[in-house]
Amino acid sequence: MSEQRKVTLLGTGLMGAPMARNLLAAGFPLTVWNRSAEKARPLADQGATVADTPAHAVAQADVIVTMLADGYATGALLEDPSFCDQLKPGAVWIDMSSAKPEHARAQSAQLETLGLRHLDAPVSGGTKGAEAGSLAIMVGGDEKVMREVLPILSAMGRPVHVGPSGAGQLCKLANQTIVAVTISAVAEATLLAEQGGADPAALRAALRGGFADSVILQQHGERMSNRDFVPGGLSKFQLKDLDNTLAEARGLGLELPNTQAVRDRFEYLINEMNGAELDHSALYLELRKRNGMS
Repeated sequence: MSEQRKVTLLGTGLMGAPMARNLLAAGFPLTVWNRSAEKARPLADQGATVADTPAHAVAQADVIVTMLADGYATGALLEDPSFCDQLKPGAVWIDMSSAKPEHARAQSAQLETLGLRHLDAPVSGGTKGAEAGSLAIMVGGDEKVMREVLPILSAMGRPVHVGPSGAGQLCKLANQTIVAVTISAVAEATLLAEQGGADPAALRAALRGGFADSVILQQHGERMSNRDFVPGGLSKFQLKDLDNTLAEARGLGLELPNTQAVRDRFEYLINEMNGAELDHSALYLELRKRNGMS
């Protein structure tokens, strides 16, 4: 695929902005748009064209990357005839937002009627992964289409084809289930160590490389110890993903008890503790409150 193909990225928030910078660094001609324009403007200094509307952004784009809040936000774009009129037949739409598998399948079918190919390619790795270009990218859809846009995906992380349309979003839900349940375990281990008189930083050092080690233990355990909950992954998005996981599980006739319990704790953190805009490691604060601590 020629690097001169025009790429558009819609959504330049916490994740989208560093992803855009990596595309620019890889040499792709890039147009960006964001609902809050001030979040997109700094990318102009790095070579991006900043569009004032999503319709202007996608005009003549060969590849469209979306990094929006959810499938509803992506669907809202596709409900706008003036937007759809600007879509270029033959283009590839890569939705890297976290959404429901059913949304991915429906949007793939709709885009096919407009002559576009669709991949659902949600990511994991948070803002650090987005900045480093090391995101785990779970790709659903036609594997031949994925290979066509592999240089673009590889500029942002490590893409793996996981199945047909919707499979990328399904794997992202599985990822978010592991993340949320692991955050809850790390919070409990951190609180146990603190209250028992052990140094949580020393605990993390002792466990490094062992069976219990993980990125979540090292990164989010440090956040918990330092009470640093500046968002890398927002708690409100973690709750959204867990709700989507449980809805998908119900459709499959499955019960996921740990996921349900952690989901309810995130709901409490968000609704009762004003934690929606905190990093998802702030579940530690809910645990402290549960134990009568400030």
